[in-house]
Amino acid sequence: MTQRTRTRALVTGAAGFMGRHVAAACQKLGMEVVGLDDLSGGFRENVPDGVRFVEGSVNDDALIHRLTESEPFDFIYHLAAYAAEGLSHFIRRFNYTNNVTGSVTLINAAVRTGVRCFVFTSSIAVYGKNQLPMTEELVPRPEDPYGIAKYAVELDLAVAHEMFGLPYVIFRPHNVYGEYQNIADRYRNVVGIFMNQTLRGEPMTVFGDGLQTRAFSYIDDVAPIIARAPLVPASYNQVFNIGADRPCSVMELAHEVARSFGVAPNMKHLDPRNEVVHAYSSHDKLRSAFPELTQPVPLAEGVRRMADWVKRAGPRPPVEFENIEITKNLPPSWAKRA
Repeated sequence: MTQRTRTRALVTGAAGFMGRHVAAACQKLGMEVVGLDDLSGGFRENVPDGVRFVEGSVNDDALIHRLTESEPFDFIYHLAAYAAEGLSHFIRRFNYTNNVTGSVTLINAAVRTGVRCFVFTSSIAVYGKNQLPMTEELVPRPEDPYGIAKYAVELDLAVAHEMFGLPYVIFRPHNVYGEYQNIADRYRNVVGIFMNQTLRGEPMTVFGDGLQTRAFSYIDDVAPIIARAPLVPASYNQVFNIGADRPCSVMELAHEVARSFGVAPNMKHLDPRNEVVHAYSSHDKLRSAFPELTQPVPLAEGVRRMADWVKRAGPRPPVEFENIEITKNLPPSWAKRA
């Protein structure tokens, strides 16, 4: 048998947004990368050149078993998820099946095959309504099924480490945006939604007064650190917030998007939805483990870079989620169109 000399990494969600960027960052670190994606929210053309692509779901236990047993991986980066916090209230079964059961399928495979490090992208949705800025020492109190699912996987990884010795690193990113994001999704990624609406000549839809605050995080400040984590021993078996430091309001974001397209701001206010109003986190722990961390890309610059890509890619018709499980209290703008 020929001895393998390159580090091998499996990146789930590699045809999606964050997965695509993490796969590319792993390649830059010299890794041999296999990308897995079921293309439910990603696009085959997103997968970086040189990444061997496997179409399939993390919920397909037989596929995951074959893939990990026949070609053992040094690292697994698990980024495949349906990350729609607000919609998760109304697709509860899908949320837990996709975001918990699929994750456990991968964790089982990692334990069986002796993966050297399992990297998981969680979310600051695990914190819920908590004191600001959110720090890793806070006890998570998620307020939506998406955050509950992410926290459940965090707990499972800690138990898998305790029982089987599986090393892991958990990141809690927040409001990440940038090139290759799916701007057709109606339910998540407000930067992409605003840009798609602007390209289509539609008003940007704002829930409530738009004074909700988030720290919008440009992808280049997030993906390279996630990729490097297994190479940083100080990060093992730790949880890190990752993203931008400065929060801004949704209204401020809308004005920035309009500026990047050279148009006057045009907003349509919808009824408020049930969501955490203010959410941003501290990154002091991340800086201590990754001292090479640079200053985050300013919002105006990051929005401009993404807008340049969106202009080239063109607008996309918004895609509806086909299997809403609960319609009670569903925001009217999310109701299925006739």
